[in-house]
Amino acid sequence: MSLPIIVSASDPESASSASSALSAPSAPEKKHWQARLQLGFTKDAATTRLTERQHSGPLRVQKPLYPEGAEICHAIIIHPPGGVVGGDELQISATLGAGTHVLITTPGAAKWYRGNGYTSKQAVVLHVADGAVMEWLPQETIFFDDACVSLHQDIHLSGNAAVIASDILCFGRTAAGETYTSGSIWQHSKIYRDGKLIWFEQGCLEGDGESMQSPLALAGRSVSGMVLAAGAMLSSAQLLQLREESCALLDAREPQALCGVTQMKSVLVARYLGNSSEVARTWMQLVWQHLRPVVARQPARIPRIWNT
Repeated sequence: MSLPIIVSASDPESASSASSALSAPSAPEKKHWQARLQLGFTKDAATTRLTERQHSGPLRVQKPLYPEGAEICHAIIIHPPGGVVGGDELQISATLGAGTHVLITTPGAAKWYRGNGYTSKQAVVLHVADGAVMEWLPQETIFFDDACVSLHQDIHLSGNAAVIASDILCFGRTAAGETYTSGSIWQHSKIYRDGKLIWFEQGCLEGDGESMQSPLALAGRSVSGMVLAAGAMLSSAQLLQLREESCALLDAREPQALCGVTQMKSVLVARYLGNSSEVARTWMQLVWQHLRPVVARQPARIPRIWNT
């Protein structure tokens, strides 16, 4: 969701042609792990229940959790291998029934290992019914050097459904002294409301390409973060407060980092660009704490799994 090439949703023909132009390269034929997880949630009186859970391959949700009460169901997606090898494919889908509220996260960072000549893929498809709230908040993603990855995310909203979605992308294992100098990351993100495209972004980043240093892309940074929200919008005062607190956070923790918040007619987007996954997580949580009371109509209580 946070790579630099952007195509406006207002021009479907351009979006279609750009999508073709940015199609991920075909990988050589070879058998790899394919994992699929399909979840369904239903409102039962005042409780959001996990009523569908199908999986194949190494993707799991162990059990629904209710740390905030029965109204909000937390689900933690687990990938037992701990990392994705070149050529592996992950498919995740979730369908939220009317009036449900679901928060989905992960227990730790996702790791995408070197491609070895193959492209790994992840497809996330979320369907959110009228009156439902989807919070898609995985922890950070780490791309090892020479990782070749194609990421797709489609969110379908109905009626007055709401969504908050985030991602943090780390290019290379900087703590281990590794940079991302080869490989490629392809990303496509779409949000629909009642079948109408309201957000479309796609991008391609190559480890040995100009985008790693370009001021129009990563500008030499190794970590990017993004939060998307669709539903209720912030007031002018709330938007100003979010911008001021985001800037103050970076001034105190990482002065060389950049951030911004843009609110459009249907979507709010916040971005971070820096060199610290820890600061990126703190920034993401700050943005989420501002958005959740407005978009999800709930107080922002940090999930316990984020602190473990």
